[in-house]
Amino acid sequence: FPPPGEKAVANWDEDSISIAAGAGIDCLTGMEREKVDGLYFATTSQPYMVRQNSTIIASALDLRPDTRTGDFVACTKSGTGALLSAFDAVNGGTANSILVCAADCRTGKPGSPQEHLFGDGAAALLMGNEEVIATLEGHYSVSYDFPDRWKSAGEKFEHAWEDRFIRDEGYKRIVLEAITGLLKKYNLDVKDLAKLAYCFPYPRDHAAVAKKLGADPSQIQDTMLTTVGDTGSAYSLMMLVAALEEAKPGDKILVASYGNGSDALLFQVTD
Repeated sequence: FPPPGEKAVANWDEDSISIAAGAGIDCLTGMEREKVDGLYFATTSQPYMVRQNSTIIASALDLRPDTRTGDFVACTKSGTGALLSAFDAVNGGTANSILVCAADCRTGKPGSPQEHLFGDGAAALLMGNEEVIATLEGHYSVSYDFPDRWKSAGEKFEHAWEDRFIRDEGYKRIVLEAITGLLKKYNLDVKDLAKLAYCFPYPRDHAAVAKKLGADPSQIQDTMLTTVGDTGSAYSLMMLVAALEEAKPGDKILVASYGNGSDALLFQVTD
């Protein structure tokens, strides 16, 4: 650790807002933007502490002035948190469609594992109730104040505990709890899934988790660690997008995030 490979690095004039806007533009291609009722932005590297970052993205995307905006910050599971909040709004009838953008551009401390691990990336998904490509069939969440990584106001770099502690008491325990909790909640077997995508930046132990779940290697979604890196808030959503790009109608996809707990989401691809 870290694994050999490469990682994505934003250009000198880019930040989490600009790459999130880029992902949003791609997502809304061919869509009627005036029908978007909200925009949620998830990140741990927001450029502004006092200025709503999601409003800047909404302006860049030329969304309506009455669009609801919200920032989901300070935790790497904020991407799935924003997606679940968008689902609640659409499912509850208070919005017809909400764009969720997740992005991170984190700087790892020189010489630290995070310098090699962190990659810059963004993903955007439109949550709505018309012409959907996948339905959210269920979800299960756990929350823990687990201090594996943290950064206080005014600090440039994240602090991190020892890797074995993060791996064994953090990722391995918490992600497994979320995944098994969802499977139990909806009476599913791991073999019912076409793809299983979960955040876990330790390659050997990532495979061990799949084995413990009883999943076949063909079911496991590529983590992109050796091509993009750990993209923080965008990580789980980027894996979800990659799984959807290769999915067939009827496929079930489970995606699990990580960060002070975990959100596990179950999607089924439509016709």
